[in-house]
Amino acid sequence: MPEPGTCGNNLPESHDGEKDLNRHPTDNDTLHEQTRPEKSEQPEGEAEEKGETPNVKVEKPFSIYTKREKWLIVGLAAFGGLFSPLTANIYFPAIPTIAKAFGKSIELINVTVTVYMVLQGLSPMVWGTIADRIGRRPIFVACLFILSLSCVGLALVPTNAYWLLVLLRAVQAAGSASTIALGAGVVGDIATPAERGGFFGLYNVGPMVGPSIGPIVGGALAGHLGWRSIFWFMCIAAGLCCVFIFLIFPETLRALVGDGSIPPPAYARAPIPILGRNKEYMSAELPPKKRFQNPLKLFLIPEIIIPLIFSSVVFAVLYGFTTPMSTLFMEAYPFLNETDIGLCYLANGGGMLFGSTISGKLLDKDYQRLKRSLMKKAAADPEKYANPEDVTKSENWPVERARLRTVPIYIGLMAVVCCGYGWCLQEKVSIAGPLLLQLLVGFLVTGSMTSIQTLIVDLAPGQSSAVTACNNVVRCLVGAALVSVVELILSAIGPGWTYVLFGALVAAFTPLLFLVMHMGPRWRARRRAKAQSRAN
Repeated sequence: MPEPGTCGNNLPESHDGEKDLNRHPTDNDTLHEQTRPEKSEQPEGEAEEKGETPNVKVEKPFSIYTKREKWLIVGLAAFGGLFSPLTANIYFPAIPTIAKAFGKSIELINVTVTVYMVLQGLSPMVWGTIADRIGRRPIFVACLFILSLSCVGLALVPTNAYWLLVLLRAVQAAGSASTIALGAGVVGDIATPAERGGFFGLYNVGPMVGPSIGPIVGGALAGHLGWRSIFWFMCIAAGLCCVFIFLIFPETLRALVGDGSIPPPAYARAPIPILGRNKEYMSAELPPKKRFQNPLKLFLIPEIIIPLIFSSVVFAVLYGFTTPMSTLFMEAYPFLNETDIGLCYLANGGGMLFGSTISGKLLDKDYQRLKRSLMKKAAADPEKYANPEDVTKSENWPVERARLRTVPIYIGLMAVVCCGYGWCLQEKVSIAGPLLLQLLVGFLVTGSMTSIQTLIVDLAPGQSSAVTACNNVVRCLVGAALVSVVELILSAIGPGWTYVLFGALVAAFTPLLFLVMHMGPRWRARRRAKAQSRAN
């Protein structure tokens, strides 16, 4: 759906971030922008008398980009979003080697991990908010450039400069972490609510697969070429992505380019504009400037913060699977070497990849299924809805139910898988058992995270990067907290009861989803009423 500031006289405009969040971003916004009636130069009857075809309304698409171009844009965004988790996880296998090289304890080297996670959570709040104002493309390029330079510094850092290692890891996080928020903003710019789930499924491939392939790549590089090769690899990969985005990635921020047909400012133009070249519609006016919207206010909106809290718990439990995995597998299956352990991460990554591909399509189908169901009810009440299609234009359209109603199924299955996984490791059953359960966890986590990510973007039009940054802050802080204690829990009660505890944890937070589905429309209605009373 269009963000505030989209061009066109028929479009709903808002210059107040709070007002934008008081109203529900329904398909009404999309349809306003999609349909622009052409002015008829002669009456319809006169045209018919002359044997001519009368002028008809021309439906304007939400975005000028074709379906194929949208997939390419989202694919590039997913490539960029890969670097935040990849940069974090590729480092883990080399920690003992780096500790030995710098002459420091493992605990001190782990400080670089803590610093990375703190900046990973906080930096998107800054970059995401700036991107919602000046554009996605320049911030994407800047972040990847910073990441590339920091990797060069890390590859060359002298082993007697521990402080520089910590500092450069912080800079590395500041560059890489924000790419996730930027990619989510791009999806919000070019995709309608009805198709957004599928695009988020593809987009989540990068952020979700990174934690699984990172340890494999990092272990192979550190074992054969030394720990510095990890940072040279990251420099080359981030540099290539930066070049691709700089050359062909179009600016998508609707406050700057509308549906994509308004030329962006010079600093946001792609040197090789191969995407969106066949512009069938040209917008006539530039959108008005948007007022600054404080992203911290998003934490005060219950239908946003509650899903963020739930998402952070699921994310933390995912890291409860991946972080101690190497230790647990080496204890349960001592015949495995370090390379074998690294390959075991592929099970979780495969589940995430499969989940990213499938869950987005399922989310779009469920959205359409709920829409058809409500349209049937609307058809039975013609006094309220002259056109059944208007159900998605209603302020009471239950977007929370459209996005979240399948998540409890994912979480119920995830709780069962958690319990089985822990006891498989404790009883040392065939390695195929825990690997299969790792695959299922990857799929189920991706399905639930895609649904929640899509919902929060739906609920914060015009602030898609900022709201994703808020999501990143909560997830990283809660994830860091669980990672810091997971080894203590495993030592105290063993893997069997530890993962029973994790399963109970996600199950205990599931009622929050039903609360949001039930109360979300009411909360929005109350804020609308308060906003209207203040306006009057």
